Amino acid sequence: MTPQPRRLVLASQSPARLGLLRQAGLAPQVIVSGVDEDALTAPGPGELARVLAEAKAAAVAARDEAAGALVVGCDSVLELDGEALGKPADAEEATARWKAMRGRSGILQTGQCVIDTASGRRAAATASTTVHFGEPTDAEIAAYVASGEPLHVAGAFTLDGRSAPFVDGIEGNHGTVIGLSLPLLRTLLAELGVSITELWEPAGSAS
Repeated sequence: MTPQPRRLVLASQSPARLGLLRQAGLAPQVIVSGVDEDALTAPGPGELARVLAEAKAAAVAARDEAAGALVVGCDSVLELDGEALGKPADAEEATARWKAMRGRSGILQTGQCVIDTASGRRAAATASTTVHFGEPTDAEIAAYVASGEPLHVAGAFTLDGRSAPFVDGIEGNHGTVIGLSLPLLRTLLAELGVSITELWEPAGSAS
């Protein structure tokens, strides 16, 4: 008798992360963690992203509905001048952020944590990708901020939205910038003795 594939749970409400997993042949259940991100601190941006990812994964793994599942927690921050920048608080902050970023480079740090609720084991790490920002005009920045998009994404930008024309290039995995590194996920699953191919949906049945 063929064993049932392990259930995968994404501890994030991010449509972009869900989309990345689905495109890779996975069909996770979404359970939002509800973690207060502002309550957690860490020595540096990379560590902060990992700590937040671990907290989100742990919060969901502790719930009854996640029993037996593999829980994936993620969090992203933009490192600029050694500072961790998450989602801007308002339009004014988003505008100032973009004026500070244009023509420069930052590092998008995405922390990821996988918890196997069946064994209690966990694996966590941070993926880093360098982002080279273009030089949008003040009018372009104003139009982008008015769209509302930068208020919902780490670093006030994303590669899969309206800010894509304002990013000249990246060095590293594009998924890290969108919010989830699939190569890192594969590595973390392997640390727990799980092959990512075991989690693939059968051909023709993925969403």
